[in-house]
Amino acid sequence: MNAKTLLVLGTSSDAGKSSVVTAICKILSEKYKVAPFKAQNMSLNSWVSKDGKEISFAQVIQAWAAGAEPIPEMNPVVLKPKGDSISQVIVLGEHYADRTAGNYYESIDEMFKILNRALSKLEENFDVIVMEGAGGAAEINLYDRDIVNIGTARLTKAPIILVGDIERGGVFASLYGTIALLPEDVRQNVKGFVINKFRGDPAILKPGLDQLEKMTGIPVLGVLPYFKLRIPSEDSMSFHEKAGSGAIPEEKKGRGQKTGLEIAVIQLPKISHFNDFEVLESEALVRYVQLDDCLKNKNTNECPDLILLPGSGTPLQDLNALKESGMMEQILELRKEYNCPVIGVGEGYQLLGKTLTDPSGNKVAGFGLLECDTVYEKEEGYSEKPERVTVVIDSKSKVNAGILKEVSGMTVDGFLAHSGKTTTRSPVFGNDGAVSADGMVLGTFTHGLFDNKQFRKALLRYLAARKGIQYVEEEEFTVQDGFAELAAVFEKNVDMKAIYKIMELK
Repeated sequence: MNAKTLLVLGTSSDAGKSSVVTAICKILSEKYKVAPFKAQNMSLNSWVSKDGKEISFAQVIQAWAAGAEPIPEMNPVVLKPKGDSISQVIVLGEHYADRTAGNYYESIDEMFKILNRALSKLEENFDVIVMEGAGGAAEINLYDRDIVNIGTARLTKAPIILVGDIERGGVFASLYGTIALLPEDVRQNVKGFVINKFRGDPAILKPGLDQLEKMTGIPVLGVLPYFKLRIPSEDSMSFHEKAGSGAIPEEKKGRGQKTGLEIAVIQLPKISHFNDFEVLESEALVRYVQLDDCLKNKNTNECPDLILLPGSGTPLQDLNALKESGMMEQILELRKEYNCPVIGVGEGYQLLGKTLTDPSGNKVAGFGLLECDTVYEKEEGYSEKPERVTVVIDSKSKVNAGILKEVSGMTVDGFLAHSGKTTTRSPVFGNDGAVSADGMVLGTFTHGLFDNKQFRKALLRYLAARKGIQYVEEEEFTVQDGFAELAAVFEKNVDMKAIYKIMELK
């Protein structure tokens, strides 16, 4: 390859590979045209490009850090779990098939051709490609079909950095064990270790670092401190670290609460696109509520100011879970007793409707809060092709009250990516969406709705006025601020000069 490359592997899932790649992309982008790459990613958090191609949100974040436009070649294979060990397979941004675990591809050779094609396009347009593995690099049972770790390493022969998570414990054993289990041709390309999420004085680690270097012949490039990332979350591992019902973690105290507003996000079993709501965390207390938990705040016994129902990879299964757990009853009670506002996004919008019909024709009742009905015509793929949209919120001739009172006529951007066909009598976003007669329940397929600053601020002002409090706007902290913050921490604690040398960059 003519472009300079680097492959970041991990000893386990959630070791910090993504954040390391993001930091390196940000730092190198000051001098070079940089692209991220991950051969395969399993995630329900996706993003749609301008030409309607779907890509994992993790590589979108890394592309933004690199100052590059996200394209599907940066993540040629996306696996979206659908339940029962089945995943939707997306290849180069388009639906490929639904497959069972361990049987994602008809031909591994065909997949390598796709990876080669993707990498060739990136090489034509970028100076540097920073690549990421998945899970643990030494999954010896998967070596024959591992396209993302061993496959990418062999395909590119890129220098490798191995990341270990010290917070899990046993970091020296996991780093040493991974090196021992890697195939020889891949092991010889490992050029450095990075230890992640350390709390305390790094000097305590020095004897262990020295011994690890002596035993493996591989230098430790740095020890990253435990650091609360202020960039969008990329996958379900990040989501599970979020606060549960009523809990306020230390790092969030004093942040996102000046408004005095509290927003509850329902944690569906197969929640998707939960990053739709992260932008609200800096301006309100956002609680991610599990289905068997209390929707009211446990500490105050107060009704949330807004309930958000997210997208789902398995909407009919999640609807059943909402009913069985009693969460549906809780939402309906708060809606009736407090007139609590509810917004559903993606499949969450469909759940708020009257009926949902599966591909066999079986019809089940939804929440009944919106005048819409949904039919799922096939098991695999989307009923509608994902696309980016710019629409005007139209409520003047329908409902000029409630949530929509301050936003009528606004233009919002986002993307559509959902299953099923939904019909409604009261569209709000062009041909999309529905609103209740009193304007307090809203549904839309437009992902990224809250990223529209004008809409978000108007909604929060309305909620504050409804609560009888003054809306205090938080100081703006952009995603680029978050990338700069991450890059600064990385450069302070990791030997970037060594990384430049490893990559043969000036």
